[in-house]
Amino acid sequence: MSRDTLTRILDLARWAPSGDNTQPWRFEIVDDHLIRVHGSDTRDHVLYDYGGHPSHISHGALLETIRIAASGFGLTAHWTISSGADDRSPTYDVSLAPDPAVVRDPLFDCIERRTVQRRPMQTTPLTGTQRQALTDAAGDGFRVQWFESRRDRMKVAGLLWASAKIRLTCPEAYPVHKEIIEWRARYSKDRIPEQAVGVDPATARLMEWAMQSWGRVAFFNRYLLGTVAPRIQLDLLPALLCAAHLLVRPQQPAAGLADWVQLGSAVQRIWLTATQQGLHLQPQMTPVIFRWYARAGRRFSTEPALFEQALSLSGDFERIAGATPTDDFGFFARVGVSPVPQSRSIRQDLAALMKA
Repeated sequence: MSRDTLTRILDLARWAPSGDNTQPWRFEIVDDHLIRVHGSDTRDHVLYDYGGHPSHISHGALLETIRIAASGFGLTAHWTISSGADDRSPTYDVSLAPDPAVVRDPLFDCIERRTVQRRPMQTTPLTGTQRQALTDAAGDGFRVQWFESRRDRMKVAGLLWASAKIRLTCPEAYPVHKEIIEWRARYSKDRIPEQAVGVDPATARLMEWAMQSWGRVAFFNRYLLGTVAPRIQLDLLPALLCAAHLLVRPQQPAAGLADWVQLGSAVQRIWLTATQQGLHLQPQMTPVIFRWYARAGRRFSTEPALFEQALSLSGDFERIAGATPTDDFGFFARVGVSPVPQSRSIRQDLAALMKA
């Protein structure tokens, strides 16, 4: 095995998904058989990175992508985790070894094609084969719950409408929203390009203007119904216009970092399987994240009403899912058939992702 092979594996692995395209990792080739991944998280400045867990999920997606990529070179990949008490900077040592029994994973060809579709999809129902493939992709330890009927999609649309109100009126979320969009761009190496956000050009211009300061956002929201157009285009219509929503429910509560990593591996398998099945997928994690805050009793804003709204949102989510407040929700997304997005987040060059 050569370092060139490891470089080619990492060049594929860097296409793993991460929240807002943050890519919370750096790579190190230790020797011809060992890749070290230096993980990080954004919890100190990103409201949505609750406890660093969304970043940990991304780490799991990356590790699963390394495993799938390695299979294309006849290699197995196994990893160990080293981390401090708060899991802010975990290290993942990935050992690779040749194995004549290894076959190229069927998901290999989907690694670079997988992307987010934020715009409306077809409402054509999933086939039994598609639904079963996505369910099976989650693997042991997870249950996939489906919301497919028009009535169910309307319920989810109401849930996302309420979640979006919290998202768009929370001052602590504003710095994130200000930084993550690369305006007037079709592609972005480290953010979300404007054309992939999912709003029309007029709404994009209003958003760009408002995002210059929280004062503008607050004025826009209070006097000009500023949340309405984004909520319609980013939440309501996409929720209605898709084949189905899926909720990944861990069968056991997460006890540590390894469990979040395992969830991330499952998420990536589901997403790549969707691509393989001719589908597109969009994560819709804000209801899950606000529920994490609410059920942990963690206030996330100086605006007290927002926590109360998160509690109400959590109750609504649980009623839709037939769940209790103690049940775990891991990942929420919508899927369906659509044209390939003409705009997407790309990735930093591999050289920029190598640890200095």
